[in-house]
Amino acid sequence: MSPASPSRDRILARVRAAVDGAPEAPGPARTYRDTHTPEDGRVDLLADNLADYRALVHRSDAAGLPALVARLLAEHGSRSVAVPPGLPEPWLAATDVTRVPDAPGTTAAELDAVDSVVTGCAVAIAETGTIVLDAGPDQGRRRITLVPDHHICVVRAPEQVVGGVPQAMPRLDQTRPLTWISGPSATSDIELDRVEGVHGPRTLEVILVEG
Repeated sequence: MSPASPSRDRILARVRAAVDGAPEAPGPARTYRDTHTPEDGRVDLLADNLADYRALVHRSDAAGLPALVARLLAEHGSRSVAVPPGLPEPWLAATDVTRVPDAPGTTAAELDAVDSVVTGCAVAIAETGTIVLDAGPDQGRRRITLVPDHHICVVRAPEQVVGGVPQAMPRLDQTRPLTWISGPSATSDIELDRVEGVHGPRTLEVILVEG
């Protein structure tokens, strides 16, 4: 290792002398708005932005959710569905497709053979059209939402819907694995040709459950 530069040492010494005894810099002001969307418009804005990202958006109440999930699985031709350990039992009560539990020993090849996955979410952000998963009991491990080709995600509205990203952050545990989803998996090459399903499901269906 080469010896330190005398010029650099002189410059750093001058910097230290100049700031010696200076007061601590004030913290950043956080008086900015955390959303631009009124509370009563968040669910509609979320639905619009998800649709812009080519997600398929459905609306339901709690009573109609099992039948809707069953219909979406049937329309997709699903014969099997990955199931997080804490998924509410009524969500799949109206379907008889084979359930594949989220087990640690499940291989990527075995997950690739699963037709669909049904999960909940941690929070949904209206202004960005984003669904955030945090590996909670009704969401399971990250890979069960990245390998199967069809993802049905249930969002409880309005309680899980926030306006902007700053409102979402306090609801999330930064030590947990977070998956931010804005529409189905998509990428494009240098020619801007869109390709879906490269690193996640090609079909994302979001059910907004209200009431």
